[in-house]
Amino acid sequence: MDLEKYMFPCLSKTLFGVECLGCGFQRGLLLLLQGDFIAAFKMYPAIFTTLLFLGTISLHFIDKRNNYQKYIIGIGILNGIFMIAGYFYKHY
Repeated sequence: MDLEKYMFPCLSKTLFGVECLGCGFQRGLLLLLQGDFIAAFKMYPAIFTTLLFLGTISLHFIDKRNNYQKYIIGIGILNGIFMIAGYFYKHY
């Protein structure tokens, strides 16, 4: 099945012709689900930190007893660094 035709287009790339920091996440996630970890990393280098960040946010909403705010901030900063570094890795 060709899932690429169901993916959302990047609004930034469509309107301005410039890729955003999140470009490649959908294709990277698809490659990750297919088991191709290296190709997923090459497609979107921040794929693993983004999934860790989203998982921590989900845990924050599911488990109300613990405070995950410090973890969310720390992983968010780490994810931002990986996103910026991955952007430069892909383009320069």
